[in-house]
Amino acid sequence: MQSQLPEIRVKVIPHDEQRYPTIGDYFEKRGRWEFRISRIGDARYEFLVFIHELVEWFLCWLRGIPEDEIMKFDLLFEWEIQQGKHPEDAEPGDDPRCPYRREHKFATKIEKLVAKEIEVDWDEYNAALDELFKNPMMNMTNSEWLRGGVNFRTRR
Repeated sequence: MQSQLPEIRVKVIPHDEQRYPTIGDYFEKRGRWEFRISRIGDARYEFLVFIHELVEWFLCWLRGIPEDEIMKFDLLFEWEIQQGKHPEDAEPGDDPRCPYRREHKFATKIEKLVAKEIEVDWDEYNAALDELFKNPMMNMTNSEWLRGGVNFRTRR
């Protein structure tokens, strides 16, 4: 059991500044957990993405699921999307092979509860998130990400 919650920092950033095709990202940097949320233009939507990432991260952290294992799976899954093996809007955390599937599913439940409480229509919210991926930068292949020297983390 962890004795102390680590320091965390949250930034809302332009979507094209994400490290790979994602809306929410978390990673450890110098002992602090960094969260990067894509700017969506609606604070409620950005908060919902953050809530999802925070809950998913905390459960993974608490249960000892290593960040590099999460990243390895996410990169594989993103590559599979590019290869046409999954729909473009597929979530790595929904895949049965995902090492953090349970944590992702629970985070989605919390995200939906909060959405209802703050009167966000779930379908409209997801449509707004899907719009972010129409940016050409978000359609790069895995090899292009790697050639660019980008460090990756997680989708929403």
